[in-house]
Amino acid sequence: MNDMEQLNALVANGKLSRREFVSRASALGVGSSLGGLLLTGEAAAQTKKTPKKGGTLRVGMEGGSASDSLDPRTYADSIMIAASLTLMNGFIEIGNDGKAKGELLESWSTKPGATEWVFNVRKGIKFTSGKTLDADDILYSLSLHMGDTKSPAKGLLKQIKEMKKLSPTQVQFTLESGNADFPSVLSDYHLVVTSNGWTDWTKPDGTGAFTLEKFEPGVRITFKNKGSYWKPGRGNFDAVEILYINDKAARTAALQSGKIDAANRLDARTVNLLAKNPKLNIVRTKGSGNRYCFVSHVTAAPYNNKDLRTALKFGIDRKKIIDTVFNGFASVGNDHTLDANNPFYNKKMAQRAYDPDKAAFHFKRSGVAASDLELLTSEGAWGSAVDCASIYQESLKKAGIQLKVKKVAADGYWSDVWLKQPFCAAYWGSRPTADVALSTTFKSDAEWNDTKWKNAEFDKLILEARVELNEAKRSEMYARAQEIVADDGGMVCFAISDYLDGYAKNVMGNDPHPRYDLADDRIAETGWFA
Repeated sequence: MNDMEQLNALVANGKLSRREFVSRASALGVGSSLGGLLLTGEAAAQTKKTPKKGGTLRVGMEGGSASDSLDPRTYADSIMIAASLTLMNGFIEIGNDGKAKGELLESWSTKPGATEWVFNVRKGIKFTSGKTLDADDILYSLSLHMGDTKSPAKGLLKQIKEMKKLSPTQVQFTLESGNADFPSVLSDYHLVVTSNGWTDWTKPDGTGAFTLEKFEPGVRITFKNKGSYWKPGRGNFDAVEILYINDKAARTAALQSGKIDAANRLDARTVNLLAKNPKLNIVRTKGSGNRYCFVSHVTAAPYNNKDLRTALKFGIDRKKIIDTVFNGFASVGNDHTLDANNPFYNKKMAQRAYDPDKAAFHFKRSGVAASDLELLTSEGAWGSAVDCASIYQESLKKAGIQLKVKKVAADGYWSDVWLKQPFCAAYWGSRPTADVALSTTFKSDAEWNDTKWKNAEFDKLILEARVELNEAKRSEMYARAQEIVADDGGMVCFAISDYLDGYAKNVMGNDPHPRYDLADDRIAETGWFA
């Protein structure tokens, strides 16, 4: 453990104050850029304080558009997720430890094989309309995403063979095949609960802490407190306003000037300067953001050559990209899509480091001509994708590998380039479980298998782990699956970004969360003013 890791451990365990951390970190030559960062230990200490009622929370967010709707079958980005959780509750919540915990489905049980599940509906919960929550509301809310629908959650719920009401407070699900992670599947952000038969999404009927006042898609959404909320210590603000501020600079300026109390997706290039502002706290959730990668089709020459794929993995200077492009606010990727916050992340697997000599060795053994490699990239992939590709190109030169980087138009990138071109830039967002993350990206029959990689041992491990209820055994299976992908697959995953949220100093209840930013997009529910 290095000096900085020791300091962070002391903070996390409550044995070092923030002031002492800054002082000691400064002595190590790094403190000046960390002074305003809210560390995990300090955030945890905040939650032990007694929440206070009152005030209006103003949140400036990226992640929405003028076409937004409160219909949960249409949610695509952070603003609508945050808005929905202000008005409604989910079936299952993901805790700060990354594990599923009861929300409107308060508890559950399953039988060996994990094909049959029984969930208990929380009792005594009222909708805005006054109706009391029961099993019919649960089944109706799920049915919105099943059958004839364009809901992105439809694929997740295809595994449900049958669902039925056992009683007004109990539901049963029978799956096509076992899934030990089924409760976590029900935490998907599209899956929020409304009353049975409700169809008016201009006025959602939910069990959340707030009611809708005004919705101007692309501009703002305002909410007011119902006056009571079933979750102790939550739902503290009198009112909440979400402002669409998609421009990073404008969002940062609004936070600095006090026009808003919270902002998501801060610019990693300027966040250190922002952290010096004594009126602000910067909450960093390390390594839970997007997984940035370059993906090659293993079915297409020359990328069907394993030695070439290995050379491309050893030939990327991941640390330089993270330091230069992400300003250090990212974790090093290890050529698969799980992050270190996932309980099944393989911590024993060696991190692949930049090694031009190994890259040169494998490239020579591949027999591929230097002129055969072309990487397509674009700002349409992500904002800094071209910069990342340029650094990759330079790092490969030290291994004697000449990579052509072709910048293509942003418009149509995801429809015309991704999944179609043999070597291109791509990114993957966080997924609720190891099963979903690995199977969606790498399983042989996955619709979005963007490397076209197929491996029978990997597929077998995923299916076996899905029904294994013993966590130790599941962990071994997922660990091996990650090793297979990193060794043989066509993905070069070089960085997993941090979430960077900004808050006024008096905003509490904003713990880093392993899934999404702004306290898993629940800051309106979890927060309060000191």
